[in-house]
Amino acid sequence: MNSEHDLLGRRLARRTFLRRTGLGSIALASLLKSDFAGTATAATASVASTGPSGTRAMEGMLASPHHQPRIKRVIHLCMAGGPSHLETFDYKPVLAEMDGKPMPDSITAGQPIAQLQGKELKVMGPQHKFAACGDSGQMISDVFPHIRSLADEMCIVKSMHTEQINHDPAHTFFNTGTAISGRPSMGSWVLYGLGSETQDLPGFIVLTSEGGGQSQPISSRQWHSGFLPSRYQGVQMHASGNPVHYVGNPSGVGRDQQRQIVDAVAQINRIRNEERNDPEIATRLAAYEMAFRMQASVPELTDMSGEPQHIIDSYGCTPGDGSFASNCLLARRLAERGVRFIQLYHRGWDHHGGVKAGVAKTAELVDRGTAALVHDLKQRGMLDETLIVWGGEFGRTPMAQGSGRDHHIKGFSMWMAGGGIRRGTSYGATDEFGYNAVENKVHVRDFHATMLHLLGIDHKRLTFKFQGLDFRLTGVEEAEVVHELLA
Repeated sequence: MNSEHDLLGRRLARRTFLRRTGLGSIALASLLKSDFAGTATAATASVASTGPSGTRAMEGMLASPHHQPRIKRVIHLCMAGGPSHLETFDYKPVLAEMDGKPMPDSITAGQPIAQLQGKELKVMGPQHKFAACGDSGQMISDVFPHIRSLADEMCIVKSMHTEQINHDPAHTFFNTGTAISGRPSMGSWVLYGLGSETQDLPGFIVLTSEGGGQSQPISSRQWHSGFLPSRYQGVQMHASGNPVHYVGNPSGVGRDQQRQIVDAVAQINRIRNEERNDPEIATRLAAYEMAFRMQASVPELTDMSGEPQHIIDSYGCTPGDGSFASNCLLARRLAERGVRFIQLYHRGWDHHGGVKAGVAKTAELVDRGTAALVHDLKQRGMLDETLIVWGGEFGRTPMAQGSGRDHHIKGFSMWMAGGGIRRGTSYGATDEFGYNAVENKVHVRDFHATMLHLLGIDHKRLTFKFQGLDFRLTGVEEAEVVHELLA
């Protein structure tokens, strides 16, 4: 009876303390949730190592990579909404010749179509011109005058295919390898396996921008940790204004006072953790420490006064203006500071109507920043240790939807550049209509396996036990590393 009484007293004292401190009141609800919630597994990473800034960085579950890694980090430039491969990177002269004619039934019969199902299908030719670019002669649309300069750096994969034909489940599938909500995102898997290189900032950061077309919403579950401990979850930073809400000290609270509060909360949580051995309590401890360090690291991160003007001009932005280009500049600075996985979403590629003008407008918003990011990383000697991924959740139909194109999953394009990638090449192909991937097909899970391979991870060996099963990013289906993409 006494022990139960003591436990209840500690709980009440803890809650009273948290309510009376500024820091505690912000996160009280989430802490109380940890008090009573069960956990998926006891497997957590709590070991720390020294990062490049001299701080202690969170390690992943792997004692060492499975093999020699080719890269340290991933920057995923996610073109949300489904950019049309037929106006960007997949040149189809036959499609131009067939413009306005009926789409052959032999190609579309029995195939999944989103909004065009049951309607008359007519071919729409490419709406923009293509040209051979660089020494490699890669065919790239004229909507990308700056990205064209990357032709000899990039590997364009023209045979991607996926399984989900609507935006949200397609994003979920690309990020997690399944359309089932609640699974860990690929960034969380990477952080779980390898940890972070710095403890001054989260190891997985997300930025968003929009413009140029329908701005489909992006759910935060796209960067969620799922059943992995929540310390591996992505953290969204805001593209304009204050990058992280509630990081600054309350009015009248100095840094020394804040340090005392953090230490007191940590001590209380350690007592609780001794009772429950709950990995989410350890996560809260780490979160408080991270928030305290971010009070110094975030202002330094976003202070662009030290950036040369010619670098800012190359991105074509005003830093902090909320644009994709500004986010690209911030992504480079995040990479320099040891962030492991960076996602930049641009919402604006959903062109069910007006695909010609829409693609041109959206491309203009992302073209210069994308090229500047790759060139900037290269001149700093960082491109060889970074994987750049550019692409959307699916492509668009070769059939017209009025003046636009419908969703399409059977064949689309994305490109990669950076460490370990075969430069100046195209891989795979769709048929002459750009409908089906027919040569060297690459599934989304094959991309996941290849990305993990570049990071030094065997995708079959990075697992997490949940509800009695060993889960992995690539699932139980067959997924293979696409070695032909690798240098």
